[in-house]
Amino acid sequence: MSLHVVAHGLALLCSFKFGKTDMNRRSLLTSAALAPVFTVLASVTANAKMEQSNHAKPHGPTSHLKIDANPTDKEFEKYPTCSYCGMDRQKWSHTRHLIQYENDATEGTCSIHCAAISLSLNMDSGPKNIWVGDAGSDAEIKPLIKVEDAHYALDPSKPGTMSASRKWAYADAAKAASVGAERVVPFDAALEAAYGDMAKNTLMIRKRRAEKHAHMDKKMKAMKDKAN
Repeated sequence: MSLHVVAHGLALLCSFKFGKTDMNRRSLLTSAALAPVFTVLASVTANAKMEQSNHAKPHGPTSHLKIDANPTDKEFEKYPTCSYCGMDRQKWSHTRHLIQYENDATEGTCSIHCAAISLSLNMDSGPKNIWVGDAGSDAEIKPLIKVEDAHYALDPSKPGTMSASRKWAYADAAKAASVGAERVVPFDAALEAAYGDMAKNTLMIRKRRAEKHAHMDKKMKAMKDKAN
């Protein structure tokens, strides 16, 4: 509904001179003139409600995640694989991350690379807790520590999990400093580094997976031809 239609309706209301004996005609013309106005008002109200609803609704995939008030309990039973790459999180326990958002929606990833993807997708949901595997632990399955207590050793000369540049976390600052990394940083700086490497790493991963799929397709075709 254009604004000139609304203006025309209001002009009719203002210019029309009503007679004392012409009540039916007055009611009819008044209703006709007001119809466009009411239509616009209804449309504006509906759009405002829709906009308010869209802003109030959290955006991102957290609505599909498991609501978990205690995600570290039986962690690998509930989050066995990474949500984004499918890697076995127990196998990669030294680089895994576990993210609990403010509504207790929880997601497990294999690395800070995939954790960065989760955090970028869920812009309207703040993380309440983030844990990471302690790469410096002697345990076979590395224990989780809070990322605010972690010291990330960044080493671009060595490959990491889902990354060409290693970003391992340590509970012990001395251990982090002893591994020969280029620098040791807190979580926020490590996350920034993960985002900085994202394009390069994504291209690398896509290339590797395409090569793997091509190899598997070739192998399956050879087996099929042999069977025939």
